Amino acid sequence: MTAAPASHPSKSAQLRQLGVLIGCNFVDMLGFAMVFPLLPFYALRLHASDAAVGWLIASFSIMQLVAAPIWGRVSDRYGRRPALIIGLTASALAFFVFGFADALWLLFLSRIVQGAGGGTTGVAQAYVSDTVDPRDRARALGWLSAATNAGVSIGPAVGSLATHLGREAPGYFAAVLCLLNAIAAWKWLPESRRPVPTGQTTRRKPIWHAAWTVLKQRSGRAERLIWIYGTGMLAFSLLTSVLALWLGARFGVTEKTIGWFFVYYGVLSFLMRLMFVGPVVDRIGEIWSMRVGMLLLATGMLLYPLVPNVWVLIAVIPFVPVGTALMFPAITSLLSHATDPAELGTTMGVAQTFAGIARVIAPIAGTMAFQWIGISSPFFAGGAIVLLVSWAAFRYVRPAPAPMAPAP
Repeated sequence: MTAAPASHPSKSAQLRQLGVLIGCNFVDMLGFAMVFPLLPFYALRLHASDAAVGWLIASFSIMQLVAAPIWGRVSDRYGRRPALIIGLTASALAFFVFGFADALWLLFLSRIVQGAGGGTTGVAQAYVSDTVDPRDRARALGWLSAATNAGVSIGPAVGSLATHLGREAPGYFAAVLCLLNAIAAWKWLPESRRPVPTGQTTRRKPIWHAAWTVLKQRSGRAERLIWIYGTGMLAFSLLTSVLALWLGARFGVTEKTIGWFFVYYGVLSFLMRLMFVGPVVDRIGEIWSMRVGMLLLATGMLLYPLVPNVWVLIAVIPFVPVGTALMFPAITSLLSHATDPAELGTTMGVAQTFAGIARVIAPIAGTMAFQWIGISSPFFAGGAIVLLVSWAAFRYVRPAPAPMAPAP
């Protein structure tokens, strides 16, 4: 006879743990967004070429996609809490290196360490799946995404203000924030992974087995969701990678005015994920939330090249943050339902690996298409990709079958 799985924490405990996790996620992304916009300027000051700046930016995503499945496996074996604390501490170390970096290789070291420590996104998602009731997971994951968007929206302004205190200030400030974050997680974030009942331990597969299974077998429910997640992230990253270039070419936006567009986008995304994802999912369900989000994202990407002026663009921009706010948390929640709880961290890590691959490919392909095919081509390509993924979501993603009643 198999032992029953441990029950979820009480509602108040769920909210308390989720609040600590959301705070950690917000501070972590705040530090990241403080440093990231300054990275090209620091590299050029150290006589880096344009190609070196590109590799410097890409090195974070490369290390993150390598580290994500490893962090997932570590969290499945040793627990979510130690994986999160180590990842936050690694981010603090990376920002400290960024602060005193006086050579290009130190900037590369900072990005590599930060990328390796930043592979814990799947671990945070697994923590939510461990501690939140299934019917509330999409809402909780939306709140987690809202914290990410809030940090990304506020971080660049904080980083720019910190430069007035000195070149080293943004890195040191971000390092202190992440160190305090790690201490807070150690003090207030309990372990969430439930132990496997005695007699139910299974031999674990090699670390890359799950990623290889997704590549080799695309018919399983979890594998299909990971493919949809990764290709959706590819399309979205095509937009974000060329948006600044496109705004400059079409409307003469400069580095002095582009911040307003990102603040507008960030506030929309934050409010959507914080206040509206939960009610929408409660009303139409996770599968339809995913489908509607995809259609909104595709519509927004296809409309971008057609806008005649900035005022129409302001009306078009909300399609993308609203679409992604519905799409990605819903896919993550569906993926948690389709995964064996003993492999949940690994599966979330694999999903982040596919998203990381998309974030490496999209800037390279998007900027090449922007330069050689036309400034609107990345938007049309991204919209076509999302429509294709939407077709797959409508055709192949169905509600999971209800469990059969046990035989008497």
